[in-house]
Amino acid sequence: MYSGSICDIKGLWVGHAQNEEARTGCTVLYAEDGFVAGVDVRGAAPGTRETDLLKSENMMPRINAIVLTGGSAYGLDACSGVMHALEERNIGYDVRIAKVPIVCGAVLFDLKVGSATIRPDAEMGRQALENATDKPVFGQVGAGTGATVGKMVPGALPYRSGIGSASIRLPGGGTVAAMVAVNAAGDVYDPETGACIACGTLAGAPLPFHRALSGMLQQQAAQMGANTTIGVVATDVKLTKTECNRLATVAHDGYALAIRPVHTVADGDTLFAVSHGEYECEPVILQTMAVQAVAHAIVNAVQGGAAHA
Repeated sequence: MYSGSICDIKGLWVGHAQNEEARTGCTVLYAEDGFVAGVDVRGAAPGTRETDLLKSENMMPRINAIVLTGGSAYGLDACSGVMHALEERNIGYDVRIAKVPIVCGAVLFDLKVGSATIRPDAEMGRQALENATDKPVFGQVGAGTGATVGKMVPGALPYRSGIGSASIRLPGGGTVAAMVAVNAAGDVYDPETGACIACGTLAGAPLPFHRALSGMLQQQAAQMGANTTIGVVATDVKLTKTECNRLATVAHDGYALAIRPVHTVADGDTLFAVSHGEYECEPVILQTMAVQAVAHAIVNAVQGGAAHA
């Protein structure tokens, strides 16, 4: 299991809230002074909020929070709770007559796991922000509460996943880290060994999708559409908005290292990138290490998460 968490980036706080019985929840990443951010959406079935603001050509220089949430599109309501709670703290983009909190978000589909009618809402989003700390615990909490993987083989029982995090030190003193809620259609592999570490089970035995593939070419996978991996890669290296968008693009390779298959028509895979700090690092080194941080966070998510002491 890989160590560290996204809160190794000074000034970043993470909060979770969940309904364990309904097997759903939300997670918020927050900085009081905001952060520069970008995003890259690769899956074909995404659910997102305010991602257009993160395009390099658009005006918003910094945002205040990112919400990762279950509940499919219904779960985007959690972003509203975070937004109103930040407004009460007088945090947001100053438009003179008010400060408008800029809250971006992405959803995963967990409606089939617990309750189809109980989803993250504004109150849960508010609670996640209230729970925010710089020493969070990861695992089957927040957006990872109802996350599962290994859903490509018909009849197989999915593997329970969660939300994981990891961090890596960079030359020059900076850090790159990731936080990922892993709800993939595919299976999870250790990027270091290539071993399958989380997949569906059939008749009590693990059955990776690639082993079953030859026998199901004319069949439809069991739970297509109940998926999506969402996350954030963050660094204390100073980046522009354009550079954050490039970081998000490259760091998606961490999904590909650890999840097979990934970015499918049944996934809404989305990865945000955040810069909060003043360190310097050669871009290719930062991007390469970001890929590793994302892959390691995914491994942590399916191995129970890593507590950050």
